Amino acid sequence: MKSHRSEVIIIGGGIAGLSAAIYLGRAKRDTLVIDSGKSMARWEPDVQNYLGFPNGISGNELLRRAREQARRYHVKFVKDEILSARVHATRFQLRGQKKNYTCRRLLLATGIFHIPPNIPGVKPCLGHSMFFCKDCDGYRVQNRRIAVYGWSNDTVEYALAMLAYSPRVAIVTDGHKPRWSRRNANWIRSRRIPVHRLTIRDVRHHCGQIQSLIFNGEPALNIEGLFTTRGDIYFSRLAETLGAKVNRSGEIVVGLDMRTTVKGLYAAGCVTPANCQMIIAAGQGATAAQAINRNLFEESLAKVRL
Repeated sequence: MKSHRSEVIIIGGGIAGLSAAIYLGRAKRDTLVIDSGKSMARWEPDVQNYLGFPNGISGNELLRRAREQARRYHVKFVKDEILSARVHATRFQLRGQKKNYTCRRLLLATGIFHIPPNIPGVKPCLGHSMFFCKDCDGYRVQNRRIAVYGWSNDTVEYALAMLAYSPRVAIVTDGHKPRWSRRNANWIRSRRIPVHRLTIRDVRHHCGQIQSLIFNGEPALNIEGLFTTRGDIYFSRLAETLGAKVNRSGEIVVGLDMRTTVKGLYAAGCVTPANCQMIIAAGQGATAAQAINRNLFEESLAKVRL
């Protein structure tokens, strides 16, 4: 199978990948974005903390505008899933479901997957009243009844942090035995945070707005916002395959210029140890693009014989 050749390939068409694409396109680099359409931004119906949108914007609309902006600078797009990658000589070779690809520089903007709570009927509430990020969405649930889903130390710390937004915060463990420390148990008692340990049977909502959680054998818990702390899955398999350093959480280790430990390989956005915020992902994408452009420029100068 013949390979599609590009100067730079970006795997991932989320905020980080599209930000990088815009900068690389403006630098007149032959750039291809390979996107499987799984950006977490599409889960956000109302992004309220992205710079320049005082009235908010949906994640899908932000992605649409960014793709349109990148196409202005002749960035190419293809929908595909990369199955494997290797380095041969000075080029990266990628095998996709539809095509094979090669490039001189590779940027991984593959992102993460937020693990949703395992509650029947909660899916319509995602991004409306069920959230993954207090930094993004704590502000919108001020003074409301809030539940934090989980059973770990992170759950307790999350609940304590949510008290900055509302005095009515509870923890729901959904039948799981709490695994938090004695210190965190003391914090729960001292701050009088209720803990509901029974299995959640269902969620009542209206048009995506949570009204209550239904337990097995306990009265319903009336809430208006639910945050989950089940954790994240980092899409860093390709980085590991290429030999890049990945930390214990699965995040790709990068330097300040978004370089990985493999020459010519960069990573940006939520797949790195950065705080997973859209605005941070956009900044990392721009940083990676400028580093890639500079690296290619320096390489071209090194080939010039004076």
